[in-house]
Amino acid sequence: MPDARAPLAAWRAVRALPEFWRLLELRAVSQFGDGLFNAGLAGGLLFNPEREAAPWAIAGSFAVLFLPYSLLGPFAGALLDRWDRRLVLIGANSARLMLVLGVAALLAAGMGDIPILLGALIVNGFTRFVSSGLSAALPHVVPREQVVTMNAVAVATGAAAAFFGAFFMLFPRWLFGSGDSGAATIIALVIVPVAVALWLSVRFPPGLLGPDDSGRAVHGSVAYAVATGWLHGARTVATVPSVAATLSGLAAHRMVFGLNTLLVLVMVRHTDTAGVAGLGMTALFVAATGTGSFLATALTPIVVRRWGRFAAPSGALAFAAVVQLGGAGLQLPVMVVCGFLLGAAGQVVKLCADTAMQVDVDDALRGHVFTVQDSLFWMSFILAITAAASVIPPDGHAPWLAVAGAGVYLAGLVVHATVGRRARPPG
Repeated sequence: MPDARAPLAAWRAVRALPEFWRLLELRAVSQFGDGLFNAGLAGGLLFNPEREAAPWAIAGSFAVLFLPYSLLGPFAGALLDRWDRRLVLIGANSARLMLVLGVAALLAAGMGDIPILLGALIVNGFTRFVSSGLSAALPHVVPREQVVTMNAVAVATGAAAAFFGAFFMLFPRWLFGSGDSGAATIIALVIVPVAVALWLSVRFPPGLLGPDDSGRAVHGSVAYAVATGWLHGARTVATVPSVAATLSGLAAHRMVFGLNTLLVLVMVRHTDTAGVAGLGMTALFVAATGTGSFLATALTPIVVRRWGRFAAPSGALAFAAVVQLGGAGLQLPVMVVCGFLLGAAGQVVKLCADTAMQVDVDDALRGHVFTVQDSLFWMSFILAITAAASVIPPDGHAPWLAVAGAGVYLAGLVVHATVGRRARPPG
């Protein structure tokens, strides 16, 4: 049994690291704003009585929001390893502040989906930049022997903040309505947490968050570093087996999450009360997944210490394959339970991937690798949701898609086991 004093000890350890505490505050307010923005956008486009959303429209919305940055992020990620990460965070949050107001204005004007999604795409691009920068900077404010535990604390804090941001959206939606004007008001509220994130970014001393210069740093002009960002990031992933293995498992998890997300969205859109019960069931599914992820962050350090960074994600992927089969009946209450369990399993893999990048990758290339992870994270999701949209029936009832998800988990397990055996890091 875990020591009951462990949470108190973790809290004291966090408070003993003042710069990490400030990084944690920044992550929390940033991801609260991210959760509020994406939930407000989803409510404004997918559950808006003034708009319609077919399976292809849902897939297209996700693709427009996340695919362009996913392809370009590793190029821009080179800047995280070239410029002072504090300045990058300040610039990205400043851009978010202005762009969020632009998206709110587009919604208020009743513009079509495409201009709104393009504006949201740019907002999310800068948000992902902030997220990658915070992850790459963490080893600069935490002793090496505490990276696994403090990374779990950081991810748990961010996940909880995004969860609360998403659910906070329900209050202004109830207050201001579910139409375009209500959605615009919700998006406008996002400027508050983004402004706080900007202020917290300014408070860090210059140079504190890295990057460090080393023999592995990418030298040459900024244009050269950006142009070769994908190459250096992918090459680093390929040469660090612990990173390549866990990222393959993470890609499998995100593909299945994409399948399940589309299944739930299409099924609830075809309920008799899609505008109310549909949004509520979708929120419940997201909440269950987020709760599972949150609880897994507390357990993952214990699991890693007991079984190691290789066995922990392998076990999580095998467990996830079994759970996915359990949800193949496509009963929404069962899928909510499965979402909770899959969220927990996926978070174990995600935390092990983060730790591998923070511990096993040179700081001069860490920003490159985190943006590759971010790209893989969303490209896998979009690939799965787009492929599923091409074959899913109008009512969303496709049990074979859920079974295919179990197969994807098993494929991820095989790749993880094969690649990971090249280097079995200690727990």
